Amino acid sequence: LKMRNNVTEFILLGLTQDPEKQKIVFVIFLVFYTATVLGNLLIIVTIKTSPTLGSPMYFFLTYLSIADSCFSTTTAPKLIVDNLSHKNTISFDECMTQLFALHFFGCMEILVLVLMAFDRYVAICKPLHYSVIMNHRICGILILLAWVGSFLHSIAQIILILSVPFCGPNVINHYFCDLQPLLRLGCMDTYVLNLLVVFNSGAICSASFILLMISYTIILHSLRNHSAEGKRKALSTCSSHIIVVIIFFGPCIFIYTRPPTTFPLDKLVSVFYTIITPFLNPLIYTLRNEEVKNAMKKLWSTRVTSRDK
Repeated sequence: LKMRNNVTEFILLGLTQDPEKQKIVFVIFLVFYTATVLGNLLIIVTIKTSPTLGSPMYFFLTYLSIADSCFSTTTAPKLIVDNLSHKNTISFDECMTQLFALHFFGCMEILVLVLMAFDRYVAICKPLHYSVIMNHRICGILILLAWVGSFLHSIAQIILILSVPFCGPNVINHYFCDLQPLLRLGCMDTYVLNLLVVFNSGAICSASFILLMISYTIILHSLRNHSAEGKRKALSTCSSHIIVVIIFFGPCIFIYTRPPTTFPLDKLVSVFYTIITPFLNPLIYTLRNEEVKNAMKKLWSTRVTSRDK
């Protein structure tokens, strides 16, 4: 415990140490983060206020937008402030809190994507049983289980990292606290702990990705028996989901399913899944979903009409 208490704060090197580049990073990620929060908030408000978006798919999409906003919030504000203030330190407790939140909302996003795939599978492959299987009570229970699963995953990560003594170096070559950069600073052999990270985070990412790809393959295969209009609508919805799955899971698998080695691309890949993906998700779901676009138009026209009155 004494060894661990020798480090009370960490220094985050961030994306760059160049003052001029830091200004550019500040502006770019301030724009990305603001757009992420506003975009996901717009989706949540649209779904909650539109009677046509009451299906389970949009119920899950609401929670995906919540997870996106919170997931981005775990890293983006700190990155933005650090590039403006040039104060790149984070206390030990804040680092543990950021680590917990990052994995909690990241796991939540993964589990919600799995639930959305299950919803599409039932809707397309078992249409006659859809209203029975995906009723409001079952959807609520599934989301509750996703929250519980995310909590257990994050607690496991915290327990793992708290077993590591930090007694010397405190410089993290990253812009946020994560398991692998922290394990490199530990005053012990962390090889086994790195394997546990692969078996925990890496297994969740890989298994979920494989499960999702199998489910969407089955869904697309089953579309052969649908009408042209049914195929078009289902393909529009499923293609949006598949795009989100690929751009989120690709970077996650790259980061968490390999031995404890460092690559120059690590920071860039982390930016993609912690900041870029939450920014892209609202765009993908609105631009490729006619129901959401129409609901947003109605919401906007209602606001304009009420304002004119």
